[in-house]
Amino acid sequence: MSTIRIADGPHPERNNGTTSGSGINAVVQMRRLSKTQSFDKKSFTSSYEADDDEDADLRRTQDFPAKQTFRGKLLLWLAYQSIGIIYGDIGTSPLYVYSSTFTGPPSYNDLVGVLSLIIWSLIMMVTVKYVIIVLHADNEGEGGTFSTYALLCRYANLTNRDPREGQMLKMERHMTDDLGKGGGRVRNIFERSKVARIVLKIMGVLAVTMVLADGVLTPAQSVLGAVQGLNVVVPTISHSAVVGATCGILILLFVVQPFGVSKLASGFAPVVIIWLAFNAAFGIYNLALFDASVLKAFNPGEAFLYLIRNGEQGWRSLGGILLAFTGVEALFADLGAFSMRAIQLSWLCYTFPCLLLAYIGQAAYISVHPDAYSNPFFNSCPPGMVIPSLVIAILAAIVASQAIITASFQLVTQVQKLSYFPQIKVVHVSKIYHGQVYVPLANWLLMIGTVLIAGIFNNTTALGNAYGVCVIFVTFFDTCMVTLTAIFVWKYSPLLVFLPWLTIALMDGAFLSSALTKFPHGAWFTILLAILLACILLEWRFGKEQQWAAEATDRHPTSHFIKRRRDNRLQLTERYGGTVLSPIAGLGIFFDKAGETTPLVFSAFISKLVAVPEVMIFFHMRALERPSVGDEERYHVTRLGVPNCYRLVLRHGFNDRVVTEDLGAVVYDVVRRYIANGPAPRPTNTLDEMDNDVVHCLDPNERQSNDTTTHSSSSDNKPITTTKAGVMHTSAPTSSRADAEAQRASEIVKLDAAYTHQILYIIGKEEMKVKPGTNLVRATLLKTFLWMRENSRTKVADLRVPGDRVIEVGFVKEV
Repeated sequence: MSTIRIADGPHPERNNGTTSGSGINAVVQMRRLSKTQSFDKKSFTSSYEADDDEDADLRRTQDFPAKQTFRGKLLLWLAYQSIGIIYGDIGTSPLYVYSSTFTGPPSYNDLVGVLSLIIWSLIMMVTVKYVIIVLHADNEGEGGTFSTYALLCRYANLTNRDPREGQMLKMERHMTDDLGKGGGRVRNIFERSKVARIVLKIMGVLAVTMVLADGVLTPAQSVLGAVQGLNVVVPTISHSAVVGATCGILILLFVVQPFGVSKLASGFAPVVIIWLAFNAAFGIYNLALFDASVLKAFNPGEAFLYLIRNGEQGWRSLGGILLAFTGVEALFADLGAFSMRAIQLSWLCYTFPCLLLAYIGQAAYISVHPDAYSNPFFNSCPPGMVIPSLVIAILAAIVASQAIITASFQLVTQVQKLSYFPQIKVVHVSKIYHGQVYVPLANWLLMIGTVLIAGIFNNTTALGNAYGVCVIFVTFFDTCMVTLTAIFVWKYSPLLVFLPWLTIALMDGAFLSSALTKFPHGAWFTILLAILLACILLEWRFGKEQQWAAEATDRHPTSHFIKRRRDNRLQLTERYGGTVLSPIAGLGIFFDKAGETTPLVFSAFISKLVAVPEVMIFFHMRALERPSVGDEERYHVTRLGVPNCYRLVLRHGFNDRVVTEDLGAVVYDVVRRYIANGPAPRPTNTLDEMDNDVVHCLDPNERQSNDTTTHSSSSDNKPITTTKAGVMHTSAPTSSRADAEAQRASEIVKLDAAYTHQILYIIGKEEMKVKPGTNLVRATLLKTFLWMRENSRTKVADLRVPGDRVIEVGFVKEV
C-alpha cells in the first residue's frame, strides 16, 4: 500500500456559477454481479448539461427507512416473542413491590391505598401513557426517547446536520399554517431558542445513557436476587457462592446474545408466560380464598386517601411503588425489535391482566396475614407450589435482564445513526424483522459492567437503592418529547395537549421526587454513570459538527477543479493554477463517502499530484435498511463533467457482502455495460466549443437547463434540441446516433485499456488538527474528539482488496 500525505490549505471560495448537489443518504453494500446477468437499460437514468455532473440519484423514496407492518401469524408470533423479551423486568416486580413499599406490617387501609396506587400506576403510566400514546411516537418503527427526538428533528429545525445527512433523512416539516397559531408559535420558539434546542438534545441523550446505566444495573440486580432465592432451599449456602453463581449466570446470559433476539425470545417467552400464569393463578386463588374486599382499590380515591393520611411517609413510599412499572422504558426502546401492534397485543391481552391479578391476590393474602408483606409472592403461594414457584421465579428473574439488554442494543444503534457515537459493528440478526440487532461491543461492555457491579455491591439491598431513579427520569423525558410530537408531528393544538401533559407530568414528578431520596444511598451511581456516558455522546456530536463545518467548503462539482483543453487534455481550473494534468495509466477507483459532488480524496489527489488516472470511477456505497437489494436497483452509474469519469452508487442491504477482492472487476463490469447499453455518451466537443454548439442527447429523461436542453420525442424518437436562444431544432438522428456509437466505442476502448493495465483503489484519510489560537476549552474538546476519531475509524488494512493496489491519500484540515 502506498501512502500520500497532503497538508490541505484553505480552499478558494466557490463562485456563484458553481452548484453542488445534496441528497438523501442511506448506507450501501454490494454483491458480485455475474457477467452473464442481463443489464437493463431502464435501470440507468441520466441527464446531461455541458460541463456539469449528472444527478447521482441519491433521493430515491424507496431508500428511506420505512416502518415494517405485520399481520396475521407474524403479528401473533411477534407478540409471543415480545413477552419473553420485554416483560421479564416489569413481570418480576410482584416479587418485591410490597416489601419495598412497606417498612412494617401494613394496616388494611394502607394496604388498599398502596394497591390502588399500583393499579392506577399500571393503568396510567404503562397502559394509557406508553401502550396507547407513546408507542405511536416512533421514528419509522424505532422506539425510545432518542428516536422520538430524531422524529422531532425531522419535523422541526432543531439540530445541525451533516450536509450528507439530507440523503439519509426524510424531512417532513409541516407548513406553519397547518400547525395553527399555537402550534406554529411553539415550534418557532424551539427553532429560534438555542437554549431550548440544547435542552431537548440533552434530554434525548440522557434518556439513552440512563437506560444504558440501568442496563448495567438491572441484570446484576435481577440475577443476584434470583440466586439469593436459593437460601429458601439451601439455608447454609455461603454468600460468596451466591455472588460467584451470579457472576457465572451473568456471563452466560451475555454469551448467548449473538444468537439474536428472535431465537432468545422464542426460548425466553415460555418462561415468562409460565411465570405470569403462576402469578395470575395464585392471584385468583388468594382473592377467592381470603379477602375480596381489596377490589375496592380500583377506586382512585383510595390512593389519594393513602397519600393524605400518611403525608411524607406516603410520598416516600412512592419510590417503592414505582418498581411496579420499572421496565416500561425498555418497553418503548424495544419497539424497533418488535412492533407497536405486537406490544399492545401482548400487554393488553396477557401481561396486564396477569399483573393486576398478581398484585390484587397478594393484597388479599396480606390483608389476612399482614406479616407476609416481606416476601409476598412466596408467602402467598398455594400449598405445595413453593418449590415449582421458586424454580420458575429464578428463571424469570434471569430472563428479566433481557429487556434492558435488547433495549441497549437498539439505543446504541440509534445514536450512531445520528452521529452521536462512532460507527461500530451492528449485526442484524433477522431477515424478517429488520429492527432486531446485536451490537457486539455494547454486549461485552455491558457484561463487564454487570459482573463488576454484582461483585462490588454483592447484595440486592444496595443495588435496590440505586435502582429505579433512572427509569422515572426517562419516563419524564418521554412525557415531554411525546407532548412536542403531538404538536409538531400530529398537529394537535398546544391547548388541547397541555392538560394531558400536566396530568402525566405531575405523576412523573411525584415518583421522581420520591425516588431522588435514594440518591445518597446508591442512586448517585446510576446518575453519575449516565452523565459520564452522556458527556461521551455529546463530545462526539460536538466534534462531528465541527468536522462538517470544516468540510462544508469542499462540496463542489468536478468542473470546479478540472476543465478540458481544446486538444482534449485535462487541466486544473485557473483557481488551482491551470496546470495540465499528467495521465496515469490504469483505472482509478476513488472511494467516495458522500456520493455527491467531488470526493475530497479526488480533489486532493489532482491538486497536489497534478495527475489523473486514464479512467476514474467515484465509488459510493449506500447501505439500506433491508436484508438485501435486488439486482435491478443495486447499481446506478452516471457520467461526470470530466471525460472518462463516472460515479457508481452501489446500494446494498445489511446481509449483502460489499467490498471483496474482485471489487475492481465488478466495478469495471458494471461501468462497461453502462457505457454500452446506457444513455448516449457526452459529445466529444471540447468545453469551449460546447458554449457555442448544439448539444445532442438520446436520453429521454433530460432535465431542463438555462443554457442548453435536449428532449426526446416519444413519437418519432428524434432528438429535439433547444439552444441558448430558445430556438427549437430537430437534428437528423442518423448522424447523431453514429456519433454516439463512435463515442461509446471510444469510451469502452479506454476503459478496457485502463482495466487491463492496472486497478488502483484510492482511499482518503482525512486528518484534522485544531486551529492555532483556539481557546483552551474548545481546544481540549476538539483534541478529545480527534483522539476518539483516530482510534475508532476503519483502517485501510481492514478492506478486502489487494493491498498492493491501494493508495491512501492523507490530507489535513483545520477545525
